[in-house]
Amino acid sequence: MRLPDAPTRHRPALPAGPAAEFTEAWLRNRRLSEHTRGAYQRDVADWLAWCAGHELDPLRTTFLHVNEFARTLEATLAARTGKPLTPATVGRKLSAVSSWYDFLVKLGAVDANPVAGADRPRIDRDHSNTVGLTPAEVDALLAAAEAATGPTAARNLAVIALLADLGLRVGELISLDVTDLGAERGHRSIRFVGKGGKARRRALTPGTAYTLDAYLSQRAASRGGPVHQLTGPLLVTATGARLDRHSVFRLVRRLAREAGIAAWARLSPHSLRHSFATTARAEGVPLEDVQDAMGHADPRTTRRYDRDRYNLDRDPAYAIWAARSRRRG
Repeated sequence: MRLPDAPTRHRPALPAGPAAEFTEAWLRNRRLSEHTRGAYQRDVADWLAWCAGHELDPLRTTFLHVNEFARTLEATLAARTGKPLTPATVGRKLSAVSSWYDFLVKLGAVDANPVAGADRPRIDRDHSNTVGLTPAEVDALLAAAEAATGPTAARNLAVIALLADLGLRVGELISLDVTDLGAERGHRSIRFVGKGGKARRRALTPGTAYTLDAYLSQRAASRGGPVHQLTGPLLVTATGARLDRHSVFRLVRRLAREAGIAAWARLSPHSLRHSFATTARAEGVPLEDVQDAMGHADPRTTRRYDRDRYNLDRDPAYAIWAARSRRRG
């Protein structure tokens, strides 16, 4: 049964050009990382293709059409895993389409956002499908990178060190440029654009700073010049191109396999980000400091990354009891 179109009234036409060009205009209006921008572009393209396949005008859809699209997504098998798309993936795709419609509403091209009334999937914010690493496994991964030899060994160690010690997103990592390195108030630091287009800065640990210095010195020596003349991407391939996320995924899994980590085939750069949050909290770093370091707007997101949050050793009852004992003693 064909669902009814939304009621219409006279509306201004969309900007001239194909839908892809209009989507680009929407994306330029958002502060997004390159990775997020690409994902949103694909998500909206999927929606437009679904509308075309159902002979629907995207400007005349209702929440009923969005619900039908969502059910289609839930039945779609992911190319990488062969399993149905997760609720989080479906939710992200609908969020992208919703943002697209919000833009159309502001332009006056549609009366309302049809995604607003749609039935979005329930997402468990206390759970993440990402496989984390224990501190010992992170140590083993770093040891495997340190033991490696070859022309890319120094760069690979720098990649793992940045992921392990700073908990960077892979998109943030590969977007770094040499000029993002600096020093502030006695700290070696690095600046980058985080999620949402927000400018951020992080301190480099002495170990990570040393690793980066060694890598850049080797890179400069191979070019026959000093380090201060290096420009462009911080992490490059053998040909000088910017390292891409697929190479980082492969690197993490290869080193994890060499390190004897059982779950190596299911790891990703994000595994190190989860480990960063869990280890920081286990070492007593306040939640708000971990939240700021990871660039999370909502502390609930940070807590989801903290895999050790249900450890009874951290039950606040112990702290209250110990404080009471000190007062009585």
